[in-house]
Amino acid sequence: MLNVESIQNGIVIDHITAGRGMEIYQLLHLENIKQSIALLQYVKSQKYGKKDLIKIEGTATLPQLDILGYLDDKITLIYIKDGKVVQKVQPIPPNELKNVIRCQNPRCITNIEENCDHIFKMSASKKYRCIYCNQEIRVKE
Repeated sequence: MLNVESIQNGIVIDHITAGRGMEIYQLLHLENIKQSIALLQYVKSQKYGKKDLIKIEGTATLPQLDILGYLDDKITLIYIKDGKVVQKVQPIPPNELKNVIRCQNPRCITNIEENCDHIFKMSASKKYRCIYCNQEIRVKE
């Protein structure tokens, strides 16, 4: 049986849809963080059957945690201090996504020009639109 220690201070990204943990690890650029990180995949879950989770030891600020609300609506962020859970939150989809998704319009400037950021803003209809060409992308389900 695999045994992973609980963390004393840090964040647990819990209830990730099984098999998507590595994608989230890469999108958050966790490979650049110099802290202990555990990525567990296909862990037994009473609620979902199987799930992935990521444990990040330490207090460093993690950029772009708000994109988790777009990537997976089941995710729970668990903040731990001195070995105790101090807060649990479910991230909501952000108003803006930058370089998380790519514009599907082949004529969009982001697909023509190099080094052009892919930026999408949330519309009133809860869908994302490219700020350059107005191409609509549905919120992931």
